[in-house]
Amino acid sequence: MTENARIKALEQIMPATHGADEDIDWQAAEAVWGTRFPSDFVAFMGRYGAGSINGEASVLLPLPKPGLQWDPAEMAEETANARQLWEAGGGRAAFDVDPESIIAWGVTGGSDILCWLTTDPDPDRWPVLVAGRHTADAFAVHPYGMAEFLLRLCSDEFDVSPVSITFWDAGHLSFVHWRKAQRRWQEGRNPETGEPDPYAGEFAD
Repeated sequence: MTENARIKALEQIMPATHGADEDIDWQAAEAVWGTRFPSDFVAFMGRYGAGSINGEASVLLPLPKPGLQWDPAEMAEETANARQLWEAGGGRAAFDVDPESIIAWGVTGGSDILCWLTTDPDPDRWPVLVAGRHTADAFAVHPYGMAEFLLRLCSDEFDVSPVSITFWDAGHLSFVHWRKAQRRWQEGRNPETGEPDPYAGEFAD
């Protein structure tokens, strides 16, 4: 299955209605990170952008951007967190990789960090690495890319969930771009559902 086919398959179960082309400067991102990014991640950013899945998992920005209400989550901070988890969990004695090969692309509400293991020179061959907080293994490698991992996770195809939470609800999945979520908050609505929320916008400027 091609990268675009995986994104289309993901759209069948998680519509991109509230997604947006993130319009990433990929040349600048590659300069900062010293690498190309996987094609499926580039395609995801073009269709969905960075944002939230059911309010329980977030896909991160490769470069920081100023938020409308708060700065959205981005890779650098969560990559640093994942590498700290690696060190705190025993480092090479527990999981024998170079910490520099761990790059985060997502997080869950259960404090799991979704990463790539970048040891292959071809980014399209990077497997997903889950740095779990309440999972069976602190670090677990899954032999497919970000889009296929999300597709399997959102389709509930794992016998044992690779993350600490379940963020699908009877098959209903929604994705909300971070700008959309922040606009809803400013308007006094729940960022994920768009429903009126008496606490939303409480600290808006």
